[in-house]
Amino acid sequence: MGVRTGVLLVVVLLIAALAALNWGLIVSPTAMSIGFMQVNAPFGLIMLGLTALLGIFFVAYVVYLQSSILLETRRHTKEMQAQRDLADKAEASRFTELRNFLETQENAHMARNAERHAAMLARVEQLEAAMKVRSEQLDNTLAAHIGQLEDRLDRRSTGAAVGMPPAV
Repeated sequence: MGVRTGVLLVVVLLIAALAALNWGLIVSPTAMSIGFMQVNAPFGLIMLGLTALLGIFFVAYVVYLQSSILLETRRHTKEMQAQRDLADKAEASRFTELRNFLETQENAHMARNAERHAAMLARVEQLEAAMKVRSEQLDNTLAAHIGQLEDRLDRRSTGAAVGMPPAV
């Protein structure tokens, strides 16, 4: 129980105790003025009734405030949930954009690597073709030299057999 509730309970108990102890005085009729006329009525009972009416009014006011605060809190909670959902969707959207960006970058990187790989393979094939041509040229040159040497040897061997001096 809060301090305010305790104070209110003590005040209500004091009013009830005062009313019980002075009940005879409260219900005794008295001449009183109500503004435009005079009546004979129990002044204490009227004041006690007005105090009870004021208490009922305050309780109704507190209930009204509590219910309005509860409704306002509920409305704020719904708005906060809507904002959270919106933020979550925006964050998911950002993650999707990031994923798409990374995929695009990866695809571009893979394409560049494929182009470099193709260029390297073309260069290797070109070098292989050049090596093959050069090898064939060397084979032909070597064959020509060997043919010349064979011709010289044949001429020497035929010249020695005929008796001619060897050609240098």
